[in-house]
Amino acid sequence: MDVLSVALPIVAPVLAAGAALAMGWRRSVAVGAIVASAVVLVVGVGTAVSTADGGAVEAGSWFRIDALSAVLLIVIGAVGVIATCCGLGYVEDELAAGHTDAAGARRYGVLVPLFLAAMVLAVVANNLGVLWAAIEATTIVTAFLVGHRGSRRSLEATWKYVVICSVGIALAYLGTVLVNYAAKQAGVAAHGTLDWTVLAAHSGELDQGVMRLAFGLLVLGFGTKAGLIPMHSWLPDAHSQAPAPVSALMSGVLLPVAVYGLARYRVIAIDSAGPGFVRVLLLTVALASLLLAAGLLLAQRDYKRLLAYSSIEHMSLAVIGLAIGTPLAVAATLLHIVGHGLTKSVLFCTAGEILNRERTTRIASVQALFTRAPLLAGLFAAGLVALLGLPPFSLFASELSLLRAGLNAHLLWPMAAVLLLLLIAFTAITVKTTGLLLGTSGTTTASAGLRVSVVVPLVVGLVLVGVLGVVGWPLGRLLDVAGTIVGVR
Repeated sequence: MDVLSVALPIVAPVLAAGAALAMGWRRSVAVGAIVASAVVLVVGVGTAVSTADGGAVEAGSWFRIDALSAVLLIVIGAVGVIATCCGLGYVEDELAAGHTDAAGARRYGVLVPLFLAAMVLAVVANNLGVLWAAIEATTIVTAFLVGHRGSRRSLEATWKYVVICSVGIALAYLGTVLVNYAAKQAGVAAHGTLDWTVLAAHSGELDQGVMRLAFGLLVLGFGTKAGLIPMHSWLPDAHSQAPAPVSALMSGVLLPVAVYGLARYRVIAIDSAGPGFVRVLLLTVALASLLLAAGLLLAQRDYKRLLAYSSIEHMSLAVIGLAIGTPLAVAATLLHIVGHGLTKSVLFCTAGEILNRERTTRIASVQALFTRAPLLAGLFAAGLVALLGLPPFSLFASELSLLRAGLNAHLLWPMAAVLLLLLIAFTAITVKTTGLLLGTSGTTTASAGLRVSVVVPLVVGLVLVGVLGVVGWPLGRLLDVAGTIVGVR
């Protein structure tokens, strides 16, 4: 049964990709991708129940699902369901408009499930080499998705994404090699030098100098995939050019999976590199990234890029939680990741519908959306309220808990800086989107209403974010256990 729990969420998306490869794009193939995402979600919920007591689901020494993995499986599955539901209509619209052909639709149908499978592999891997390889695989798969339309701007974004993320993942590879070297030097058995459970148990025996260098490289490498400074510049270009459902997956899942990688390594680095070193490094990178995001949000004129920079903002908050490092902070980080994933998937998919109707991503060119497309505007507005961290949505609870954890850890000035930068980001997003939603005139007339296949998952996603902000029991115990895995050291 343990092997099935590990294999099923990987095999189901791979089978969906195989069906798309064999049959090409058709509605039944798209439904298969939705079902595969639902399988990931169901397995995530099932393993959450079985690991909420602190246990783990293991398949040999290479694969393992604990409470931390279960949280990410739930995020991957939930965001995957939303993105694949919206992807069905997206591809049909692209085919109807002549923006893609049968080959492009087939490619989309193959790559999206493979993307899901790679992210699942990353979070169920107990071997850190497999974790690295899975995150590298996401770069290969998503490169073709970012350039799906084949336009000049999308191809430029693709090359930028490939080059920067390849450098980042190469740095993460060097960090992984150094961890392996430190483990060998400490006398760890050859079969366990990249085994997370073994390394966590022997972390105090690893060489401090080597591990500081390794963790620094890993922060740069995985931080690249998380959109953190200094190699963040791929993110707004890739998000602005990728299909909306792909942007939802990248922002809602890919970035958190990279943060998950840092969380795993944090457990090892605390005892080997030193808690002070780990906290200062993570806090410096996160605060610098938050400062960058807040500043660039003020200058945005494109609503998809606005959402992209807000992803940097929220991943910075997640890494700040890892920097604080207490169980409360880590639990708040994971709640933030769940809420951000659901919220951003709703917003990017809604932004895709706005683009489909308005034919532009310029904020100034989209006005009075509430008067012309009230349902679409309502979904987008609700998503923005959630993203801004207003009650009753879960991002309000997670941000409040992060601030509380930081103050409990005596990080007064960093938390003051976080509050100020969040206020700047809040103001920027509010001002930029007010005219888009509430302006008095529009340049175009809204087209037909939204598909049921789009409305239902988006509404359910928003409801879940609201429920998690009010009632803690669906994830409370799981988040507490996951928090102790990363934050008890």
